[in-house]
Amino acid sequence: SASNLRRRIYAANREAARFFHETLFTEAGKSQLEYLIRRNIPLKMIKHFGLGAAPDDWHALENHLKAKGFNRDELVAANLLRFSEKDGKRYYYDAFRAKVMYPVIDLRGNVVAFGGRVLDDSTPKYLNSSDTPAFKKSKNLYGLNLAKNSGSETVILTEGYMDTIALHQAGFDNAVGALGTSFTADQA
Repeated sequence: SASNLRRRIYAANREAARFFHETLFTEAGKSQLEYLIRRNIPLKMIKHFGLGAAPDDWHALENHLKAKGFNRDELVAANLLRFSEKDGKRYYYDAFRAKVMYPVIDLRGNVVAFGGRVLDDSTPKYLNSSDTPAFKKSKNLYGLNLAKNSGSETVILTEGYMDTIALHQAGFDNAVGALGTSFTADQA
């Protein structure tokens, strides 16, 4: 059913966020952690936002999530796994590789999507989750789950992940970011 699939996507995303966060503090996440340190993001903010690292590996996340009981169809629906077809055969691979990972969390605390940033100047700079049964990019804001607890009746709208984190670090915990899309009426 649709609600069961949505529940499985939330669970897969939560486990993926945990995997990415833990990977950040291993050899496989070393360059991503160095990137965040170079950008002056302290450990406190890395933990506060649950930042992580997608390893430079085509199957690390898939293998981890399959070991946790998720199947390929669920992972494709969650936009964590992609596939290409060649000679009538499907080849699956992790959607995010060699990236700094920004989990997107909704107001209920569900991890609904991810943004991934490349470590060099290649383009596109950011790869964001596509819409899924659990996520509509045009209806979500980065950091809204944290800003709702700020006590402020206003929000500061930023362009994206790093600006939002920088403002929170500076004490503006009512900052939120657009998710790499044009700002929509639903987001407003």
